[in-house]
Amino acid sequence: MVQTALAIEEMTINVEQEIHVKASLETTFTALLEQLGPGNERPDGSPMPMKLEPWPGGRWFRDLGEGNGHHWANVQAIRRPTLVEFSGPLFMSYPVANNVQYRLSEESGGTLIRFHHTAFGFIADDHKKGVVSGWNYILEKVRERAEGSQAKSVR
Repeated sequence: MVQTALAIEEMTINVEQEIHVKASLETTFTALLEQLGPGNERPDGSPMPMKLEPWPGGRWFRDLGEGNGHHWANVQAIRRPTLVEFSGPLFMSYPVANNVQYRLSEESGGTLIRFHHTAFGFIADDHKKGVVSGWNYILEKVRERAEGSQAKSVR
């Protein structure tokens, strides 16, 4: 048996991002739930079939149809329209714990979204490299959706 000691930095992810959205708090929150759920897509524009049950304990998962898919997280906390928080493995199929928070607040001219993703575990290098751009892409799509008034009610 081979044992390798990993430094704590090698076992963690800590991403913090902010984005200003020129839309109301309620519209932005609705756009966020839509983007994380049925409106989700990959950066190349292809659909990423996600389901989001926006209530405490609700599931956030990739739905591949016919009972197939990938559990991403559970809703740890939700306070409409200022907070949605998740905990779960996300897109990582190995021993890891993730916490993702979207905090929204009213700001002059719109809404500020503060995003925070922390993770701890045996995290693959390619996941560490891709998370910042992936989360940024989602935030940009939320902004576009909210500012374009494309947001639909997700309950």
